[in-house]
Amino acid sequence: MIEVWTNTNKEKSTPDLSVLIPFYKDNPIDLLQAFMTQELNHGAIEILFYDDGTNDQAIITALKTCAKQSAILVKLLLNTENNGRSFARNQLMQNARGKWILYLDADMRPMSASFLDNYLNAIKNETADILFGGFEVSKQKQNSNTELHRVLSKTSDCLSADERRKAGAQYVCSSNLCVKKSVLEAEPFDAGFSGWGWEDSEWAARVSEKYNLEHIDNPALHLGLESTETLLERFKSSGKNYLRFISAHPELAKTLSLYRIAKKLGRIPGQKLMRPILKLLVKTKFMPAKIRLLALKLWRASWYAELLS
Repeated sequence: MIEVWTNTNKEKSTPDLSVLIPFYKDNPIDLLQAFMTQELNHGAIEILFYDDGTNDQAIITALKTCAKQSAILVKLLLNTENNGRSFARNQLMQNARGKWILYLDADMRPMSASFLDNYLNAIKNETADILFGGFEVSKQKQNSNTELHRVLSKTSDCLSADERRKAGAQYVCSSNLCVKKSVLEAEPFDAGFSGWGWEDSEWAARVSEKYNLEHIDNPALHLGLESTETLLERFKSSGKNYLRFISAHPELAKTLSLYRIAKKLGRIPGQKLMRPILKLLVKTKFMPAKIRLLALKLWRASWYAELLS
């Protein structure tokens, strides 16, 4: 059962934008405080948080205390069970009142004081159904455990709008994603995905065939970098989600390098025997980053190859 709490009993007009933030074992209070300092000149917003089974009363109490100080309408959806990322996003969407929806992760931060206003302005231009603003990671190393993830994101995901446009839906993810609510109602995230990976790629591939997608430069800073051990486990365990993605978009999957590499590895007898070596290379911190990243990608492809064969 989902408990709903809001910071006001007063009726407010329909917002132009609903900001939707799912969280699980993260504390989103810093993000809420960042929103409270944003410049808003082009419309009104509401902010919805969804606790996906964290069950941490200290976080909830602090979030409510902060929300009571905000002039922005804030709603908390509190679920005692963890039902996964797609379920969380769909629940948030169903409770949103705005005609447009902005998805952000709890470990992200706006990179400018006009972050929300930039979206509100783009919405008023009415040139797109879907807006993706991109994201950035810290320019400096944070610690040795998360450095590989920082470098991976910096080289593969932190791209300008011009760079992202060349690949269309390939560089769209569900963090810092602004969408018409009507699009999400017609094409919700597939709740059949479980765990980590590929649910946002599948959704982006599906909707980009029917709706106008526009890449813009309005990045958010991604602070929640994962440890190397977590990356290894996520890449290993995401195979079933990858198969679901392939099943939904077989022709698109064949154009991506990951599919081709996995298929080639699958034709090598005993290819899984190289995994301990790949894992060692990934975890060896004095190894050059390029080698560690290559080993990480081959690690994922090796697990996927086993499912594709």
